[in-house]
Amino acid sequence: MIGLAGCGRMGAPMLRALRAMGLAATGFDVRPAADFGDMRLIVTNDAPGFAAGIETLITVVRDIPQTEDVLFGPQSFAFAPRLERIVICSTLSPAYVTGLRPRIPAHVALIDAPMSGAQVAAEERRLTFMVGGSEADIDDTMPLLLAMGRRVHRMGGYGAGMQAKVLNNLLAASNTAMTRLVLDWADVGGVDRHRLLSLIDNASGQNWFASGFEQIEFARDGYAPDNMIGILVKDIDSALDAAPAGADTSLPEAIRALLLHLPKMD
Repeated sequence: MIGLAGCGRMGAPMLRALRAMGLAATGFDVRPAADFGDMRLIVTNDAPGFAAGIETLITVVRDIPQTEDVLFGPQSFAFAPRLERIVICSTLSPAYVTGLRPRIPAHVALIDAPMSGAQVAAEERRLTFMVGGSEADIDDTMPLLLAMGRRVHRMGGYGAGMQAKVLNNLLAASNTAMTRLVLDWADVGGVDRHRLLSLIDNASGQNWFASGFEQIEFARDGYAPDNMIGILVKDIDSALDAAPAGADTSLPEAIRALLLHLPKMD
């Protein structure tokens, strides 16, 4: 049995994708099952019942405190009786992730597989995974990842996937912050927003956020601690936590400040 912990905006469509491929998968969330509509029969907040049957645990929770709860705290799924592997799909500090290995029972395989792609990519089963772990463990996990996504990049040993993800997300955060700034300046300057986005998509300023602006569900959001802009800020913090000793961090810190003060767009 596959258990997916964290059935939020990313986890819920990932669970749907696993089920759609005929895989035996169930979800855990701290919210009651009634909150999940047509998924209420496959999502539970009964931690002991969830833990009893899982052999593979996929974590898609928001941050380190929630990961601690899932693995070692109130849920303690790291010690589920039949558990064989844990796949960390949350974006977390690489230093924290590598520090998990001695805390997890030795017989449990540990794989870091953070993903790239917004909610729409999860719903369309075209996530991109950056994976770290032993080759054999990754081989065993590939059917699950390919049920949820389109591309899997093997980045190296355990922890390499998370390191790659936070570096990727530094670029994603900079694209988000600067595209929003450019669009604000365009509005002030009287340049049509849609025409500018069309130009950017075919010119040297092309980037993921601008090209997907009309489809990305958080594209017009302002900063809030619990939304995707807030998650980008968290991901910058994770990258800064893993910055090389003595590195100049002024540019990531400036991007972080821009996102923290990002207003909602009309």
